[in-house]
Amino acid sequence: MKKNRHNQSRKRTNKRRKSTTQPNKRGVTNYNVEEKTTLLPFLLSVITNKSRNSVKSILTRGQVTVDGEETTKHNHPLEPGQTVGVLSNKESKKRSELAGLTILHEDRDIIVINKEAGLLSVAADDPTEPTAYNQLSDYVKKENPDNKIFVVHRLDRDTSGVMLYAKSEDIQQALQKDWKNTVKERIYTALAEGSVSQDQGSLSSWLKESKGIRMYSNQEDNGGKHAVTHYRKVLGNENYSLLEMELETGRKHQIRAHLKDIGHPIAGDKLYGAETNPIKRLGLHATTLVLVHPGTNKLVRYTSEVPGSFLKRVK
Repeated sequence: MKKNRHNQSRKRTNKRRKSTTQPNKRGVTNYNVEEKTTLLPFLLSVITNKSRNSVKSILTRGQVTVDGEETTKHNHPLEPGQTVGVLSNKESKKRSELAGLTILHEDRDIIVINKEAGLLSVAADDPTEPTAYNQLSDYVKKENPDNKIFVVHRLDRDTSGVMLYAKSEDIQQALQKDWKNTVKERIYTALAEGSVSQDQGSLSSWLKESKGIRMYSNQEDNGGKHAVTHYRKVLGNENYSLLEMELETGRKHQIRAHLKDIGHPIAGDKLYGAETNPIKRLGLHATTLVLVHPGTNKLVRYTSEVPGSFLKRVK
């Protein structure tokens, strides 16, 4: 009898939780954490219309976030006041149709993605070639045909990692107008040829574009744009160095030109003097973007893990 009363009480609690949590327009249902626990037990307590295995699958597929950060760990600790978001299966399926990119974060103002190497950010010569921009445009139009996205910045085709798009022209202009002050950190990971001798340092030069697409770097002002990059060596061996690169300025091909300057071009970067291509792509990945959110004015951080192919070369 006591057990029966406990089950009825749990059902009433779940009912109250469900009544105050409805999926938003992006297919995410948010649940407030009221007591200390871990993620899987919490999900089982709030998602009462699915089996245990179904709930575990939702978690494993990456449909769950804690305070906006995706996690797949069953034992992820939860504290009172945190918010757990659960992406609907329908929305998850829609996102899985995207090729060469995954959505790291989406709200009414911005979409943040992890772009794979080989995918164009925006259209180039061939209008039929898939791009991140075209796919995201189609994606937001499935919710409303009038929805649009707007380019804020770009990554080279062969560079992977974190990218940001705006969902309105006003947000795009606000970001681009004050990009230098809005963005607090832009960190890349580079797989550079050879063993970089210094554990950390700063690189500075003036970059000027040639008639082609290559940037020429000069230690004296050559009429180009001043560029500053800070680096830290994370791992390395005699063949390759894994470097964390933080941009102080955001010039075209800045990291690529600066690593060529010190005799350690990025692996796979033939344009800037690389002699090897061990991972069959450019060894450059946009790892972290930290900025003041244009809609909330809060500091937000978006990250993408360093590709495993980079790590294998420095072990």
